[in-house]
Amino acid sequence: MPKLPYSFYQQDNVTDLAVQLLGKQLFTLVNGKLTGGTIVETEAYNGIADKASHAYGGRFTPRTSTMYEPGGISYVYLCYGIHHLFNVVTASKNTPHAVLIRGLMPTVGLETMLERRKMNSLAPRITAGPGALAQALAINKALNAKDLLGDEIWIEDNGISFGPEEIVASPRIGVAYAEDHALLPWRFYVKGNKYVSKPHA
Repeated sequence: MPKLPYSFYQQDNVTDLAVQLLGKQLFTLVNGKLTGGTIVETEAYNGIADKASHAYGGRFTPRTSTMYEPGGISYVYLCYGIHHLFNVVTASKNTPHAVLIRGLMPTVGLETMLERRKMNSLAPRITAGPGALAQALAINKALNAKDLLGDEIWIEDNGISFGPEEIVASPRIGVAYAEDHALLPWRFYVKGNKYVSKPHA
């Protein structure tokens, strides 16, 4: 299947793009092991104008510098010192938009994912939630600022898409610090999919 081109990632509207990512296939190839699945939950972060964004107000640090690169690379950071979170950098250079990948329906490399998650049998928690899916796909800081058209981490389009009636838009999770922006309905997920993180709206 074709990898998503830079032109896909460099669209200006980050919320549209977050919706378009639903149904796309995220893969990693780490230590010779291919793992991946279908994206079923995303969150949009609208750069310098978004109080929930790491780049709010033009904040530019060694960590956020990746977000200012042209869309089509990964942005991986450690949350609460425990979970790695994987984001897709979008828009054009110096427009620090990003989409957090929050939920994945696993399709490839299940044995490897179970091992990484220390699980004996398949259950939704294997890849429901951004920390879980990063662990299952072996996404950590080593995969930060990687080219999403490279051979370590990438996203493909295999033709799966969801109609508006199948997609729920709700407030993002864990961004209470963003005040009024915490209420923006910029979290998108596939209705009824068991690999969507809680809480459901």
